[in-house]
Amino acid sequence: MNAPSDGRKAKPGVVTKPDSEDNAERGERIAKWLARAGVASRRDAEKIIAEGRVKLSGKLVTQPATFVQPDDVVMVDSKPVNEPERTRLFRFHKPAGLVTTHRDPEGRPTVFERLPEGLPRLISVGRLDLSSEGLLLLTNDGALARRLELPSNAWVRRYRVRVFGHIDPAVLTDLKNGITIQGVRYASIEAGLDSRKGDNAWLTMALQEGKNREIRRVMAHLGLEVSRLLRVAYGPFQLGTLERGLVDEVNPKVLREQLGLAAPARKRS
Repeated sequence: MNAPSDGRKAKPGVVTKPDSEDNAERGERIAKWLARAGVASRRDAEKIIAEGRVKLSGKLVTQPATFVQPDDVVMVDSKPVNEPERTRLFRFHKPAGLVTTHRDPEGRPTVFERLPEGLPRLISVGRLDLSSEGLLLLTNDGALARRLELPSNAWVRRYRVRVFGHIDPAVLTDLKNGITIQGVRYASIEAGLDSRKGDNAWLTMALQEGKNREIRRVMAHLGLEVSRLLRVAYGPFQLGTLERGLVDEVNPKVLREQLGLAAPARKRS
């Protein structure tokens, strides 16, 4: 194990590697490794380390910036932890009526309770509210989830929206300039009328920010009531013909191409 770089002597049986970015020589930070292994979130993994519950190849880990090499053995509470799986991304066609959380204090059904058995521990990329449906991305990698949520991606989220009320096409077009509602500024929104029957209509909407309940709030401001909200795309990932309630894994090659990820390293024999 590497000794600290500031001249201090490492305590015997304790791992205190210096902080640095992950790379091939150093390996992967243990807090990140534990999160990918599904032990806990990265923040909770740091708490577990601080509580003295983690060992690396028999030595106590005291710093979340400790690095894990391919041949190291990681143990939590004296139990070995399997290596994290490769990064995986799934498309889920979320039905309305499910909360995008692992546990709901109100006892409402959740997305993760309805997933089929055999999947790894997954977290969502962003959320869809209780009444919304459509494409929800799920991944076993917390770092990937955060990356996909970054506004700097400028990824477009596309929706089909059924509304009730009088529609002014000119007002919809003007949403491309953004809108401020009760002091909250919403960036450019593309909105187009697809079909109309009486006071009911279907719209196609596209936005990049995706603030909490953005579409519903903007539509309410325009005097329109949303009766159905279906997300059909999140950046390059499409809902397509995926049936309601089903899960489909994104092809690893497609994932790497879309995100510029490196191919997984081969395990040492």
